[in-house]
Amino acid sequence: MPRGGAGGQRVELARTLRRTRDQLISADGMPPRIELELLRQHVPQFSAGLPILAIIVGAAGALFALADLPVMIAWVCLNLLTALPLLVMLRAFEKTAPSMVAAFSWRRRFQACHVVLGVPWAILMLWPTCKACGFEALDAVRLAVAVAAIATLALIGASLKGVVLWSFGPLALAAAYLTSTTDDPSRMALHGVLLAAVPFFAVVSSRLRASKVDRIRHRTERDQFTFEIEAARIASDQARQRAEEANLAKSQFLATMSHELRTPLNAILGFSEVISEEILGPVGNDTYRDYARDIHNSGQHLLDLINEILDLSRVEAGRYTLNEEAVSLVAIAKAAIGFVQMKADTKRIEIRAEFEPDLPQLWGDPRSLRQVILNLLSNAVKFTPPKGHILVRVGWTAGGGQYVSVRDNGPGIPKEEMPLVLSSFGQGTNAIKSAEQGTGLGLPIVQALVSLHNGSFELSSAPGQGTEALATFPHARVLEVMPALSDLS
Repeated sequence: MPRGGAGGQRVELARTLRRTRDQLISADGMPPRIELELLRQHVPQFSAGLPILAIIVGAAGALFALADLPVMIAWVCLNLLTALPLLVMLRAFEKTAPSMVAAFSWRRRFQACHVVLGVPWAILMLWPTCKACGFEALDAVRLAVAVAAIATLALIGASLKGVVLWSFGPLALAAAYLTSTTDDPSRMALHGVLLAAVPFFAVVSSRLRASKVDRIRHRTERDQFTFEIEAARIASDQARQRAEEANLAKSQFLATMSHELRTPLNAILGFSEVISEEILGPVGNDTYRDYARDIHNSGQHLLDLINEILDLSRVEAGRYTLNEEAVSLVAIAKAAIGFVQMKADTKRIEIRAEFEPDLPQLWGDPRSLRQVILNLLSNAVKFTPPKGHILVRVGWTAGGGQYVSVRDNGPGIPKEEMPLVLSSFGQGTNAIKSAEQGTGLGLPIVQALVSLHNGSFELSSAPGQGTEALATFPHARVLEVMPALSDLS
């Protein structure tokens, strides 16, 4: 398995393990990392909002002092006393920097401190005030400051789950008790409004908390996505580096092997040719002479294979250098036909040529273009049956470029075998059945060389209808014919 794929699996495994761990640790479906982030938001937000609560408590104390001063002083002091555990807890959280494992433990501690913080408000509603003081609007004032406190806490403490219910649950119970024990419709209405305010602001706080959770989730997913992209990039860089190292090792191996193989092959080809041609004297045995020819042919086949492998490896490694100059496709095609003409005559194959006249020259590498046309002609001669015919055409394309087409009337190639014959070392069924099996590198080399010339290569065929190989070169490589100086005067 490629290492890049293994890296992707590790990322997916880590993500799955994190989700599973979150689900196992979470008590209410909330991942601990999100709960911890909410608590980190809650501490500074609540600390910043405490002065507002202090102002509300101070205002309430000033108003209630008009009715019963000693009781209100005691109530303000009680607020300060009940706020102390929460202040200590906020400070401890800031200093501790807890981990995800302790997130829910800290949440329960904060909730307990908020229960203590809400006790004075329940006492405020239940404490009987001095009726002889003549402060008729006392119940309305108590309702107003209580609602203000509930709304303020719902906003500044929304990051803590159930902050309104934990803080003002005792107040809601006190309001429910007073509503059920009074016969005065106005007092009953005031207490009912206060009783309804607690769940209302609890819902508001819950919605605010949910929106924060969504933002944290989106940010976490974005960070995770960024991490995965970075991991994929690192894996891709590593895979590319390994591929480059492997390609370099392959190139070095091929260069070494080509030298090591060519040295004995030259001797094999030379000595077998001397023996088969009887240059130093008669062999005296026809079988030995045939063996020498077979050795020479096999050595030549091996040498061609080595050369083709080296050419293809240099192209794939981007080390194939084009020595470009002005060339004539027609001239190269004529020369290539001359190379294969003897073999075609042996099979009594007719090679016809159709060249458009006055074609301008093309900017390209003559050796590469010669190899392209020669490979196409060699394939055509190889698979064309005896007494068949091959048509070679060179001409203009519709876009102003030039093309070389080699068409034969051989057995053709099935459609499903097209990708195979265009791949390295790929051979179709006709090639396998043929007595003249090749290396399977001719067409891939043609593709690579045409691509280096910014051209395109197409192979069209059908069983029983022959094969046409078409190499097209772009208009940018066609050299414009400049008019003579006499024509410009």
